[in-house]
Amino acid sequence: MIESLHSPHIARVKALIGSKGAKERREQGLFVAEGVQCTREALTSAGGPEIKIIYATEQGLSKIAELDLGAVDIVEVSEPVLKAMSDTVSPQGLISLCYTPENSISELALTGSSTVIYLHEIQDPGNAGTILRTADAMGITAVVTSPDSVDMYSPKVVRSTAGSLWNIPVYEGVTFQALASIFPDTQKILLSSHASTSIFDLKIAGDCIAVFGNEARGVDAAALGAAVTEVTIPMAGNAESLNLSAAASIVMFTLSAKVAG
Repeated sequence: MIESLHSPHIARVKALIGSKGAKERREQGLFVAEGVQCTREALTSAGGPEIKIIYATEQGLSKIAELDLGAVDIVEVSEPVLKAMSDTVSPQGLISLCYTPENSISELALTGSSTVIYLHEIQDPGNAGTILRTADAMGITAVVTSPDSVDMYSPKVVRSTAGSLWNIPVYEGVTFQALASIFPDTQKILLSSHASTSIFDLKIAGDCIAVFGNEARGVDAAALGAAVTEVTIPMAGNAESLNLSAAASIVMFTLSAKVAG
């Protein structure tokens, strides 16, 4: 058991979640997944990121005792060491170092009834994680992010996904023009408050790519470099707008219902 607060293991984990964590994650090809749910999904999912090491307290191990840990490198640590590694106020006793997937957008295959979410310069980790979690729940095929979007493997995003990162593929740093060139005939929609077409009236024929813009400034359809149909969410109440993740959730539910129907 590691008990020293000067252990290099602590420094390694802290480097991946610190102020320069994005650079460290890129260079090491690793990211940190903390908590019981992420650990469970990583251990039981057929796909998604693979675990390199699990740092665990005795109590943390008891929470996943029923799972097969034979193929995973487990490093037991004391409660103070785990807390020193943690990015949360109340650690759950489990921190996993995982390999960052090397997903290529050229490998993405659509089925004729697929829905892909495209996040254009999304900045808020909570929004990104919640959108990915909802995408998983709604049966979305993949989530694609633009250059200058939040790092989908940052600690706050990973935590917000609540394990869904292991259930749905993510493709980072892809321009919309590149995505459109791979799927030129796929229907493409952009959520916009200025649109006149309701998302509820939209006709879906085949595959669909749904675009969500930056939280503060959205995205100009003309700036995407490919044709899109702008849609809006009609609101009967008095709220001026919806939080991005809430709006995205409504759109994804509506699209999944249309595909199922």
